[in-house]
Order: sequence, then structure tokens, then C-alpha cells
Amino acid sequence: MATGPEKGPNAFRTIGELAQEVGRPQHILRYWETRFPQLRPLQRAGGRRYYRPEDVALVRRIDSLLGQEGYTIRGVQRLLDAERGVKGKAGESTLQTVRDTLAEALKRDG
Repeated sequence: MATGPEKGPNAFRTIGELAQEVGRPQHILRYWETRFPQLRPLQRAGGRRYYRPEDVALVRRIDSLLGQEGYTIRGVQRLLDAERGVKGKAGESTLQTVRDTLAEALKRDG
């Protein structure tokens, strides 16, 4: 298959392009989508997948954890869930701060 010019780091990737970049078959990437809810590429009509830059970074991280660091699928799931929980709690804290600030402003204006 002829390859065109190399895509920039912020360009969307097809499943074939990403599979070639990470050196994994396409069916493995599709399997990972079923195991890791954080990995959700855009899907166009007909089911064609487009991986955003953050999806590409996640695929590379999953590949590294499984291939080089010796994690199991379940181990990577737990690690990513724990990280998502920490990020979610930080977001909740920020949201609570905004709510408190708005409530104070309403009391002063009210």
C-alpha cells in the first residue's frame, strides 16, 4: 500500500494508520475498545473509526503498559479507572468551588 505524506501530531488517525504506528493488528485495537471504556474513537457512518490525538496517546500508553511494563488487561483497567477517579474528584472540587462562589455572589446581590 502506498503511503501519503506523514500526518501531523494533531491529525486524526484511521484504525489502519494507528495499528501500523503501534505495531499491533487492527483487531487488537478493536478489542481494546471493548475492554477500556476510556478508548472511544469517533465513528463515522459505516463504522469507520477516527482516533483523536488523545485516543492515540491512550493506545500508546495501553500498548506500553501491556507490552513493556507487564501489566495484564485487568491491571491496566484498574490503573486507568483509578486515574479517572482522581481526575473526577479534582473536577468535583473545582465545580464545588464555582458553586460556592456563585452562591456567595447571589447572597450579596439578593
